[in-house]
Amino acid sequence: MGMVRAVFSGNSQGPASSLDHGTTRTAPDRDEVHNAQEAALAGSTSTTGQPGGDTYSEHLGHVIFITAAAAMGGFLFGYDSSVINGAVEGIRGKFEPGSSLLAQVVAAALVGCAIGAAIAGRIADRIGRIRVMQIAAVLFAVSAVGSALPFALWDLAMWRVLGGMAIGMASVIGPAYIAEVAPPAYRGRLGSFQQAAIVTGIAVSQLVNWGILNLADGDQRGKLLFGLEAWQVMLGVMVIPAVLYGLFTFTIPESPRFLISVGRDDQAKKVLAEVESDQVDLDARVAEIKEAMRREHKSTFKDLLGGGGFLFLPIVWVGIGLSVFQQLVGINVIFYYSASLWQSVGIDPTSSFLYSFTTSIINIIGTIIAISLVDRVGRRPLALVGSAGMALSLGLVAWAFSARTGTGKNIKLPDTEGTVALIAAHSFVLFFALSWGVVVWVFLGEMFPNRIRAAALGVAASAQWIANWVITVSFPTLSDWNLSATYVMYACFAVLSIPFVLKFVKETKGKTLEEMG
Repeated sequence: MGMVRAVFSGNSQGPASSLDHGTTRTAPDRDEVHNAQEAALAGSTSTTGQPGGDTYSEHLGHVIFITAAAAMGGFLFGYDSSVINGAVEGIRGKFEPGSSLLAQVVAAALVGCAIGAAIAGRIADRIGRIRVMQIAAVLFAVSAVGSALPFALWDLAMWRVLGGMAIGMASVIGPAYIAEVAPPAYRGRLGSFQQAAIVTGIAVSQLVNWGILNLADGDQRGKLLFGLEAWQVMLGVMVIPAVLYGLFTFTIPESPRFLISVGRDDQAKKVLAEVESDQVDLDARVAEIKEAMRREHKSTFKDLLGGGGFLFLPIVWVGIGLSVFQQLVGINVIFYYSASLWQSVGIDPTSSFLYSFTTSIINIIGTIIAISLVDRVGRRPLALVGSAGMALSLGLVAWAFSARTGTGKNIKLPDTEGTVALIAAHSFVLFFALSWGVVVWVFLGEMFPNRIRAAALGVAASAQWIANWVITVSFPTLSDWNLSATYVMYACFAVLSIPFVLKFVKETKGKTLEEMG
């Protein structure tokens, strides 16, 4: 989930940014942006002839539709990332892989994510943002069909990689497109559509999985639905939102920034009039975008190296640390394995799927809390509260799981420990969502100096994908070894994140991006 947060957090601070990962720009003073937005909302006119709130409002409904259509990529991002949760036990029963091999199949999508995210920007700069959305929609659809009809484990892994590539592309293209078409006064709020779409996609995937399991009378493999086993239907249903996403892309305009970059100024003016106002000084807006593009600085990996030659600058290591800690607390175990996790401690399949859905709802609630508080109380306080809450919750989960008794299908938790495990797991998701799930990407969008921001973000995001992969691949083996000890380890990482934030992470609330240099 991380990559999307990086893009929309950074883009919400200033002018629409390039999709090229090696590009940054000097952002305007945050107070100037805020004042400009206040003026627009009050109905005044900017120096470039941009109209006020009343004129924006006339076009706002259309812009919201465009934003929602583009954010369908975020919905599929969340859906495809977590739908595998419901299929894990079915895959285990069908192909009988060991825990390590099963983990590789689950984590295969992360390989595709890294590839898709790496290539999306440059492809979009060549053929346009809409075409990349359409490619991602096709990949999502093909991956859904292929994952539902695998003939071998390696075959399923291949379709997972393909779906991961679509996730990676959606993680870059959706929020960047939204930032490029949104009127300045509404850019931050419209940018939040992408994150809302992601957490909604996660929740809907778990609700659909639960519904399919109920149709199959709680049996993932025994009762066929539409000629397929229940777990296959779970993976295949994603073709429906994928097709909708593809159809929506034919109803929205190309990004004005891309049109200007390829010399199609007249078409760019039409789109700007469509999303901002036909009363805008279109020539001035085009000139403004061209000037912003001219000022862009191409940051490179070399810019990140410190005096030691092969060592990164200290600020880059801090960004890497934030990314890694975000994953090492084990949050994606909940979204990839929670159904299997609950079944492993004696909870019946139908209930385990329901709990996967309820944790997704908690994730949405926590995200809304974080968005509402991050600019009020600051980033560091939220991160510290989240770390303490996660550490306590994970410790309680570890204690509860230590009471597991029995073997095979006779595993169970005592009533008290079972209740504690359920409450603590939901509490863990809540504390993560209201803190590290959001603030890490706000930090990464703000903490780096302008001259290295894009390259440093790329390194930090890569570190997150790697840490995500490590946790995803290792969990089945670790849980087979000792489930309680595994959660003790995640709790330790949550505890260690507290001194890390206190010592190395500086508050960025209220500071301009220029002050980060």
